[in-house]
Amino acid sequence: MASADSASSSTSAFVTSLIVNGIIFLVFVSLFLILRGRDKRIYQPRTFLESVPEYARTETLPSKVWAWLKGLIYFPDRYVLRQTGLDGYFFLRYLKFVVFISAVGILVLFPILLPVNATGGAGQTGLDQLAFSNIKNQKRYYAHVFLSWIYFGFILFMIYREVFYFISVRQAVLTSPYYWNRVSFRTVLFQTIPDNVLNEHALLNIFPEAKNVWINRNFKSLEGKVSERDKLAYKLELAETKLLKQGLKNKTKLAKKGKDEAGPEPILSDYVSDNKRPHHKLKFLIGEKVDTIDYARKRLGELNPEIAELQSNSSSAKKLNSAFIEFNTPEAAYDAYQTVAHHIPLHMAPRFIGIRPEEIIWPNLRLFWWERLIRFWSTTAFLVALIIFWAIPVAAVGAISNITYLTDKVHFLKFILNLPSFLFGLITGLLPTILLAILMALLPIILRLMARIAGAPTLSLVELHVQSSYFAFQVVQVFLITTITSSAASVVTQIISDPTSAMSLLANNLPKSSNFFICYLLLQSLSVAGGAFLQIVGLILFRVLSFILDNTPRKMYARWNNLSALGWGTVFPIYTNLAVISITYSIISPLILIFSCFGFGILFLAYQYNLMFVFKPSLDLTGLAYPNALFQTFTGLYLAEVCLIGLFAVGKNWACIVLVAVFLGFTAFFHITLKSAMIPLLDIMPKSVEMDATNALGIDRSSPAEGSNTTPTFTEKSGSTDLEASYEAKKEKQQDGRFKRIHRFLRPDIYSSYAEMRASMVPDWPVPEYSVEDEHNAYIHPASTAQAPFLWIPKDPYGWSSTEVEKTAGVIGISDEAAHFNEKAKIIRDGLPPDYSEEKHL
Repeated sequence: MASADSASSSTSAFVTSLIVNGIIFLVFVSLFLILRGRDKRIYQPRTFLESVPEYARTETLPSKVWAWLKGLIYFPDRYVLRQTGLDGYFFLRYLKFVVFISAVGILVLFPILLPVNATGGAGQTGLDQLAFSNIKNQKRYYAHVFLSWIYFGFILFMIYREVFYFISVRQAVLTSPYYWNRVSFRTVLFQTIPDNVLNEHALLNIFPEAKNVWINRNFKSLEGKVSERDKLAYKLELAETKLLKQGLKNKTKLAKKGKDEAGPEPILSDYVSDNKRPHHKLKFLIGEKVDTIDYARKRLGELNPEIAELQSNSSSAKKLNSAFIEFNTPEAAYDAYQTVAHHIPLHMAPRFIGIRPEEIIWPNLRLFWWERLIRFWSTTAFLVALIIFWAIPVAAVGAISNITYLTDKVHFLKFILNLPSFLFGLITGLLPTILLAILMALLPIILRLMARIAGAPTLSLVELHVQSSYFAFQVVQVFLITTITSSAASVVTQIISDPTSAMSLLANNLPKSSNFFICYLLLQSLSVAGGAFLQIVGLILFRVLSFILDNTPRKMYARWNNLSALGWGTVFPIYTNLAVISITYSIISPLILIFSCFGFGILFLAYQYNLMFVFKPSLDLTGLAYPNALFQTFTGLYLAEVCLIGLFAVGKNWACIVLVAVFLGFTAFFHITLKSAMIPLLDIMPKSVEMDATNALGIDRSSPAEGSNTTPTFTEKSGSTDLEASYEAKKEKQQDGRFKRIHRFLRPDIYSSYAEMRASMVPDWPVPEYSVEDEHNAYIHPASTAQAPFLWIPKDPYGWSSTEVEKTAGVIGISDEAAHFNEKAKIIRDGLPPDYSEEKHL
C-alpha cells in the first residue's frame, strides 16, 4: 500500500506542478507576445535606446510569432557573441550544452533503461515504475553500469570539447583590437609590495618596459568628503525640483479658486512659504531641522575648497602596499604578470591583469599578506557554518515534498490527506519548490559581502568568488539536503519500526527524490522562463514605481536609459546545479532527462532574447564563469557514480560496484588531467598567441621612447599568420572526409583551434581610443580627480528655475535645460543630462 500511496503522491505532485507551471508559462508568454511590439522600452530597449552605442544595438526581430522565434534561434554565433559579450555568449552556450547532453542521454538511455526499469518487478507504480527503485533482480544492474560508462564517458568528452572551444574563442577575442588595445590589458596590479620597492624608481628598475606607475594611496578622508558632497548635491537637486513643483501646484490651485493675486512676473516665494520649503534633519530623528536648499548651498560651498585642497595634495597621501603598472604592450604586461617579482613569499602578489578601473574595490588594495590569509580562512569558515545552518530550513522544505509519510507519526498533519487532490498537489509539489527558491534568493547578498571581506580587488573577481560559494550552497542545500530529507521523510515511519532497515530503505527510496527535482525543473523552465520573457520585475519597476520614485529629470533619465544586467556569480550556479541534478539522476531515473532537455531549451530561448534585446552586458568576466561551470559539472558525475555504488551495495552486486568504482577512478583521473592541462591557458596568454596576434594586427613591438605616451596602433593585416597557416596545414592533413560533421565534432583541436576562432568568431567591435588625459588618469583613485556633480532641474514657465540656477551656480554647476514642467506640473524630459558623456571601456 505504501507503494501505491507513493505513486499517488508523486504523480499528483508532478501533474499539479505541470499544470500550474504550464498555465503560468502560457499566460506569461501570451502577455509577452502581446506587449513585445507595443512596449519596446521593456522588451526591445537595445534596438533603439540612446544610451546603447550604435555598434551594440541589436537588429529588430520580425513581429510575427514564429518569425521572431525562428530569427532568435538562428542568430549566428558570432553575432550573439557581438551582442552579449563573452560572458553572455558562454552562459547561453552552457544552456545549450545541457540541452545537448540531455538529448543524447534520451537517445542512448531510454531505449534500454526504461524497459529494464518498467519490467523490474519490484511493484512500483506511477513515475517510480520507470526508475531504478523498480528493479528487483540484481542482474539487471549491468544495464545501468555499462550505459553509465557510455553516457558519462560522452559527458567527459563534451566537457573537454567545451573547455577547448572556450580557450580558443577567449584567446581569439582577447587578442582582437577591442581588447588588446585597452589600457587594462597593458596594466598589471601588484599587491603586497614591500616598502623598499614601493616607489616609482624601484618599480621601473624591476620592470624596464613599464610605461606608467600608479602607486595606490590612502584617500579615506577625501573619499568621505567626496561622498558627502555627492549625496548633498543630489539632495539639493531633488529639493530644488520639489520646490518648483510645489510652487506650480499652489499657483494652479489659487488660479482655479480665483485667488491668484500675483502680478505678471510672479515669484516663487509668493506660492511657497518658508515653512513649506523642503526641509530635512541633520541627524536621524533627533537632528536639527534645516532648510535643505539653504543648508546644501552653504555646506557645498564649504566642501568644495576642502576637497580641492586635499586633491591638490593627493601625492602626499599615505602610500598603500599596491600599485598598477602599465606596460608598453600587452605582451610586456603578460610577461610581467607571469613573472615572480620578489624573493619573499607572498610579496608582490597576488597579481591581476585586465582590471577595468570602474570595477576596482579600492579599500581591498591595502591588504597585507597575513591579513588576506586571515580574511580568506575566516570567510571560508563562515560560509561552511552558513551551509550547515542553512540545512535546517532547507531540510524542512525537503520534508514537505514527502509530508504524506509523516502523517502517521505527526498526527496534526493528517488533515492534509483529506484535502482535494489539487490542493494536495500544490502542498507537496509546488509549495516546496517555491519555498526552496525563496530560501536560495536570500543568499547572494551575504555571499557577495563575504567575497569583498575576503579581499577580492574587483567586482568581477567578487562574482567569480560568489559563483564558487553559491554553487556549493546549491549542491548541498538544493540537492543533497533536499534529496536526503525527501528520501528520509518517505520512509521515516518504516525506519522507526525497524531501524536496522534504514540503509536499504533510504537507498531504495533515493530514486523517488527525482520526482521532486522534476517539479523543480518544471518551476525553473516554465514559471521562471515565462517570467523572464514577460520581464515582470522590469514592468513593475518601470510602469509602477517610476510614478512614485522618479521625481527628478535625472531619475527619469536613469529609469529610461539604465538597463538591467545579470549577476553571473548567482545566475550560473543555479543552472549548473540543475545540470548536476540531471546528470546524477540520469541513470537512476532517466525520465528526468526529458524535463532537463525541455527545460534548458526554454531557458535558453528566454535568456538569449533578454541578453540580446533587454539586458546590457554586465561586469566583464571575460567568460571565465563558463569553465568554472564546466568543471563544477563534474560534481554530477561523481554524485551519480557514488549513488550507483551505494545502490549496488544495497543490492549486493559486488561486480557492478567494482565496475562503477573503476569508472569513478577514471573520472577523477580525467578531471585532474584536464584541469592541469587547461587551467594555465585560462590564467595566462600563451606566447605563441601573443606573437601571432601582434603580427596579425600589425603592432609595432618596439618600445616607445622614454616618457612617450604613445599607445600601440592596430591595423589588421591580410593573409594567414604562421600560427594560422600551421593549423590550416594540420587541418588539411587530418581531414578524414572533408566537412563531415562527425569529424568536426570529434576534433576540436582542429576545428575549434585559435586560428579557426580568430577567423570566424571575433566580432567587429570598435577599437577603443583614449586621450592622453584618459590614459594618464586611468588608475588614479577616482576621489583624487572627482568633480562635483552637475545638477539638473526642470524649467518652469515663470522663470523660477532660472532664478534658482543663478542662486545655486555659485557653489555647484546646475542647468534647467532639456527638461520642463508641463501644465499639470509633471516633469517632461526633453533630452540628455547636461553632464552626459559616453562610457569608455578602459
